[in-house]
Amino acid sequence: MDALTGLLDGPRARGAFLLRSVLDPPWSVRIEDRAPLTVVAMVRGTAWIVPDGGAPVHLAAGDVAVTRGPDPYTVADDPATPPQAVIHPGQRCTTPDGTDLAQAMHLGVRTWGNSPDGAAVLLTGTYQLDGAVSRRLLDALPPLLVLAADAWDCPVVPLLAAEIGKDEPGQEAVLDRLLDLLLIAVLRAWFSRPEGAAPAWYRALGDPVVGRALRMLHNNPAHPWTVAALATEAGLSRAALARRFTDLVGEPPMAFLTGWRLALAADLLREPDVTVGAVARQVGYGSAFALSAAFKRVHGVSPQQHRAGVPA
Repeated sequence: MDALTGLLDGPRARGAFLLRSVLDPPWSVRIEDRAPLTVVAMVRGTAWIVPDGGAPVHLAAGDVAVTRGPDPYTVADDPATPPQAVIHPGQRCTTPDGTDLAQAMHLGVRTWGNSPDGAAVLLTGTYQLDGAVSRRLLDALPPLLVLAADAWDCPVVPLLAAEIGKDEPGQEAVLDRLLDLLLIAVLRAWFSRPEGAAPAWYRALGDPVVGRALRMLHNNPAHPWTVAALATEAGLSRAALARRFTDLVGEPPMAFLTGWRLALAADLLREPDVTVGAVARQVGYGSAFALSAAFKRVHGVSPQQHRAGVPA
């Protein structure tokens, strides 16, 4: 597994909320759904994303934005337009004073808005459960990122636009997979850019020594690694590798390995049929007890509680 695959392996949309919005100005939608991650693709026209306490960010046709929850934000034709609709948890939509808008703005299958031929068309895909996107990925992202249309070349947005209004057998699974592909394509392009602010360990992959050590840890987390074994493979002394690794990655090799193992475990535990013991073996712990002790020490809950969605 390469590092980018390791970072992006988390997205697993299952029954994600997907919506095409068709709107004529003035329009403004307040998002308070507390979703962990949302992707917004501008198909036609323009819009503004206005984070609470942050500067408004403009979206043009072809641009894609990724917002990291749970903080609220507003999407509007103009930053000065007051909200006319509020999206609550569970994707319940009301006016600011609480009147339900589900039927009033319904325009067809997965389509919503104030005009069937509106000047602005947006596609929104929302990961609704924390377990659908790994914490490792969320921690690597800014609260809001925008990838301009001319910064990448990806056919997924037109494909998603063509599929989102269909109502055919298996359509939910098709849309989930397209949302995953779109998110991965956006983040792959984003992390390749200087302003992408990739995690330190990701940038460290460019170092010929530390990069080799990181790839070994990523590719085989179950191996009983020691700093001495890594140093031998990397061709440095133990002290030199530990110092160089810590300088570039921001933490010692074994601390990084523990974090990587537990991040993998957190994602694997979301799979319904896998046992804690099986996860322990996959990520390098000798027993379910050993994994449970480490997991609770770092995450504040046991693996079983994590699987059940108990907050830390």
